[in-house]
Amino acid sequence: MSEKTETQPKEIHIMSETSSRVIPMSYMGIPFSQDPTGSRAAILGIPFDCGTHPTRIGARQGPDAIRTQSSLVRPYYPPDFDFNPLELLNLVDCGNVACVAGEVESAMTTIESAVSEICQAGVVPVTMGGDGLISLPQLRALSKVYTDLALIHIDAHTDTYPSSGTRTNDLYNTATTFTRAAEERLIDTGSSFHIGARGTVMVPGVFDHTRKQGYQLIDGESLTSRGITDVLAELHDRLAGRPVYLCFDMDFFDPSCAPGVCTPTFGGASAREGLSLISGLRGLNIVAVDVNTVSPPHDVGGMTAFLAATVMLYGLALIADPKK
Repeated sequence: MSEKTETQPKEIHIMSETSSRVIPMSYMGIPFSQDPTGSRAAILGIPFDCGTHPTRIGARQGPDAIRTQSSLVRPYYPPDFDFNPLELLNLVDCGNVACVAGEVESAMTTIESAVSEICQAGVVPVTMGGDGLISLPQLRALSKVYTDLALIHIDAHTDTYPSSGTRTNDLYNTATTFTRAAEERLIDTGSSFHIGARGTVMVPGVFDHTRKQGYQLIDGESLTSRGITDVLAELHDRLAGRPVYLCFDMDFFDPSCAPGVCTPTFGGASAREGLSLISGLRGLNIVAVDVNTVSPPHDVGGMTAFLAATVMLYGLALIADPKK
C-alpha cells in the first residue's frame, strides 16, 4: 500500500507579544508569487513520490528540505558565473504543487497543469522534487510549447526500463519515466541524452532497451573514459539552438556527497565534477530545469538538499546567462 500525504512549503512562525505571523520559507529568500508573469524563471516544488520504493520513501519531502538548505547558498559562484541569476531572472517561488504523494494519476494531471501555467506565462520552470516520475508530466507540459524538445538527463539510472503489467504502478514509476516519454513522443529521442548511468539494476537489458527507444546513452564508464570536456563538446554540437529540458537526478553524485537520495549508487561524480558538467552546458537553450530525488529522511545533515539547492542555482545561471 502506497503512503499518501499532501505537502506544502514549510513555515516559520514569528511570534510577537500581540500576534503570530506565518512566513513561508522560499528558495534563497526570493519572493513568493502565484503569478510568475514578468519573471523569466520561476521555482516550483513538486512534493511527490510514488510511495512504492522498497526501502526509501521520502522524496516527497525534498522541496521543503531544499528550500531550508538554500539559505546556505549565495547568488554568485565565481569563476563559473559572477552574476546574480536571481536578479537577472526576477526569480519568484511559486510554492508547491498541491498533489498527493502516492496518487499517481491525479498527481500527474495536477503537476502537468501547474507547470503549464508557468510555461503559458512565458516563464521557464525550475522545479525541485520529488522522485523521478515527476519528469513525465513536466515533459507533457513542455512538449505542448516546444515541438522539437530535446532532453539532457543526468542520472545514475536511465529511468528507461522495460515494463510489464497493466496496473498504474506498473506503467508509471521512476524506472519507466522516459520509456513513457518516448512512447508518447514528448521529446526527440534521437537528440536526447542519458548521461552517467551506472551501478546495479533489477533487470537485464536496460541499456539496450534505452537505446532501442532511440536515446543517446553515455553511461558512467564512457563519461569517465571520454572526460567531461569531450562529452560537453558533443552536447553542444548536437543540441545548439534546440530547446533543451535539463533533468538532474541527485543520485548522479556519489553517495559520499549526496547520501540522501532514493537509489544511492557508488562510483558517481564528486560535487565539483557534477557542477562542472552543468556549468559546461552554458550557451544551450535551456527551457526547463528539473532537479529531483532528494530524500530528506535518508540525508546526512542536509548535505544532499544543500547540494541540490546549489545545482538549482547552476541551472538558473544557465537560463540567466547574460552572454547568451
